[in-house]
Amino acid sequence: QVALLDIDICGPSIPKMMGLEGEQVHQSGSGWSPVYVEENLGVMSVGFLLSSPDDAVIWRGPKKNGLIKQFLRDVDWGEIDYLVVDTPPGTSDEHLSVVQYLSATRIDGAVIVTTPQEVSLQDVRKEINFCRKVKLPIIGVVENMSGFVCPKCKNESQIFPPTTGGAEKMCQNLNVSLLGKVPLDPQIGKSCDKGQSFLSEAPESPATLSFRSIIQRIQEYCDQRHFQEETI
Repeated sequence: QVALLDIDICGPSIPKMMGLEGEQVHQSGSGWSPVYVEENLGVMSVGFLLSSPDDAVIWRGPKKNGLIKQFLRDVDWGEIDYLVVDTPPGTSDEHLSVVQYLSATRIDGAVIVTTPQEVSLQDVRKEINFCRKVKLPIIGVVENMSGFVCPKCKNESQIFPPTTGGAEKMCQNLNVSLLGKVPLDPQIGKSCDKGQSFLSEAPESPATLSFRSIIQRIQEYCDQRHFQEETI
């Protein structure tokens, strides 16, 4: 049972990517009901509260924080095994709020996503330092758009050259786990636009195999962490 909470308040893309555009949130005596993609996957996003997907959310920090608190407090997720929180890039109000509000729950950790080029790694180093300052465990780093294999000639090209060694070198320097590298696959973008599961649409893609390996490593990390907590 998985809950997916989108706290990218100003750019809520999860409804589009999950094929849930136009869905409405319903309220009952037990709180807001999430929108379900499958029986075991519930989603909540500010995108469900907008009259149009093109509406701009122009909110200051306190209003964002209030909505995040409401999502965490008032959504009736039921019994869940995982709460996955999708955050915007950076280290802003949303990140501080969700870490603060969930501090008593012993968050398993953060998965940080980067692309190979240095201009992206600069931002990600700041996010790693943010996690360490707020004592948020780091599960690991994912390098997205890591090379492109031409479907015709099978040659690999570096669309975003890792001029400083990419995520692998950064992880070594900062003593952080590299969870995996996801190659650039145009089908990922198409699947997101259509609201379809890329893993189902392209089960044999190298990117799918990479995604599955990353998911397995995250699950192993969480299982080991929970085992250690129970042992203690």
